[in-house]
Amino acid sequence: MFLVINGKDYADLPDGMSVAELVTHLGLPEKKMAIELNRAVISKSAYDNVMLRDNDKLEIIHFIGGG
Repeated sequence: MFLVINGKDYADLPDGMSVAELVTHLGLPEKKMAIELNRAVISKSAYDNVMLRDNDKLEIIHFIGGG
């Protein structure tokens, strides 16, 4: 499957992945992040149910605390 994630092409991802499976596959921390799929923000409760398709575009944003 081909995806564009944060402007970078990923051409070798397994077909039929959910957003949650992509997060695990990429080794990303699941806390303090927001994901936009094709310009729509996905709620964390939907990560398991939202299936990715060829040519989807994602933006993954990590929140960092500080003080």
